[in-house]
Amino acid sequence: MKFTFTCKKVALNDSIKEYAEKKISKLDRYFHGDAEARVTFSVEKGHRCVVEVTIVSGSTLFRAQEESRDGDMRGAIDAASSTIDRQIRKNKTKLAKQLRQDALVSTVPAEFDVSEEEFQIVRTKHVAAKPMSEDEAILQMNLLGHDFFVYRNMDNAVSIVYRRKNGGYGLLETDGVED
Repeated sequence: MKFTFTCKKVALNDSIKEYAEKKISKLDRYFHGDAEARVTFSVEKGHRCVVEVTIVSGSTLFRAQEESRDGDMRGAIDAASSTIDRQIRKNKTKLAKQLRQDALVSTVPAEFDVSEEEFQIVRTKHVAAKPMSEDEAILQMNLLGHDFFVYRNMDNAVSIVYRRKNGGYGLLETDGVED
C-alpha cells in the first residue's frame, strides 16, 4: 500500500506517521497491492485531533474521518482504521459482486461475514437542475436547509454542492454535458 501524509495546522513527528502506516497497512490484506492510502492529520479548536483516511483501490474509495477529543492522535488513527475495516467487512459481498474480480481479495476470513442487508430506496425525488453559478447554488441550498444541492453549472454539466462536516462547502462536478 502506498501512503501519502498531509498535516494541517499541526507538525507531527515520524513516530505518529509510522504508527498510522502500521495500523492502516493491516487493511492491505483486503486489496491486491494496488491500494493507495491518503492520511490527513489536523488539530481543530485547541486539542481536538482529527484523522481522515481515504483508501483508493481501482475505482473504489473507502473513507473515514475520526477525532479524538483528548488530544490523542493515535486514538483517532485507531478509530479511523477500525471504521474502514468495518465498512469493508459489512459490504464485502456487495463489493465482490459489483467490482471487478481483482479489486478485493476474495479470501476474507469467514469470521468477518456479516448478514447482508439490501439497499432500500424509500423515496424518489425528481429535480429540475437549472443553470446557475456555484454561489447561487450554495445560496439555494442554504435557503432550503439542505446538506446538498444539484444544479447545472455554466458549462451546462450537472454539479452538486454540499456542506462538509468540518465546515465549508464541497463541489462535485461531472465530466460532461448530460441530456
